[in-house]
Amino acid sequence: MDHELWSQLSHAMADVARAFRKSARQTFATQSIVRVYLWAVLHDRPVVWACRPSHWPRANRPAALPDQSTMSRRLRGRQVWQFLDRLARRVAGPAKPSLVKAIDGKPLVVAKHTADSDATSGRGIGGFAKGYKLHAIWGCNAMPLAWSVRPLNVSEITEAHTLIGRLTDEGYLLADAGYDSNALYERAAICGNQLIAPRRPSSKGLGHHRHSAHRLRAVHLLERSPSPFGRQLYRQRRQIEREFGNLVAFGGGLQCLPSWVRSLRRVRLFVHAKLIINATRIRRRVA
Repeated sequence: MDHELWSQLSHAMADVARAFRKSARQTFATQSIVRVYLWAVLHDRPVVWACRPSHWPRANRPAALPDQSTMSRRLRGRQVWQFLDRLARRVAGPAKPSLVKAIDGKPLVVAKHTADSDATSGRGIGGFAKGYKLHAIWGCNAMPLAWSVRPLNVSEITEAHTLIGRLTDEGYLLADAGYDSNALYERAAICGNQLIAPRRPSSKGLGHHRHSAHRLRAVHLLERSPSPFGRQLYRQRRQIEREFGNLVAFGGGLQCLPSWVRSLRRVRLFVHAKLIINATRIRRRVA
C-alpha cells in the first residue's frame, strides 16, 4: 500500500469530519465508518476484512473498529454518502474552469450467471455483457465534473441528458459517435455547451428532416470547415480515455467489480470510493 496516499486521505477525512457531529446514539463517527470502508476499497478487500485489527498496520489502525453488522447498517445511511461527497470535493482541490470537457462511459461487467437483480444486459466491451456502467464527464479536475453509475441497459444518451444538466461551466463537450443525437445537442446548448460528436458510421447523409442547428455546427466543424479548429479540438477527446485508463492503472484502482460488490447501491458506493482514491493520487502526483 502507498503510505503517502493513505496519509493524504487520512488528512482529508479529518478535515471533512469537522463538519460532522456524532449522534449520541452512534458508537462510531461517520469518519470512522468511511475510514474503514476506504481501507477495504483501497486494498480491494471486503469490508469484513477491514474490520479486523490484524489487517491494519499499528500506525494506521484506529483505536476501535466497528464490526461487520455496524458497517453494513451505517453504509446504507445518507451521512456516509454526504461525507464521501464532501471528501471528493476536498481531495479534488480548487475547481478549475473547464472550457473543454469530454463525456463517455465505462462498462463494469459482472458474470452473466450472477444473481444480482440490479445488473442488466447491455452493450459492453466487444459485445453484449451484464453489469453496470460508469458514465462520466471529465474536465481538467481530478474528479469528474459529473458522474453516475447505472445498469448496463441504460443508454449513454439517456444518462447524458442528466449529467449535462449538472455542468456549471460553458464551453465544448466532446463525445464519440454514440452521443450523436439532435435532442442531446439541444440539451447541451441549453446548458451553455456545444456538443461535438462525429456522425454515426451508419449515417449516409443528413436526409431531409430538420436537424438541430448545434448538430449542424458540429458537422461543419468536423467535416466541412476549411479551418482545422474543429478537428484539432476533437483530438482532445482522447483525454477522457486517458482518465478512464488512469482510473484502473494503479494498485487500488477501479479494475473490475469484485464478487462482493453487487447491487446498484453497493456498486455506486464502491465507484465513489475508487474515484476519491484516484483523485487523491492525481493531486499528489501533480503537487
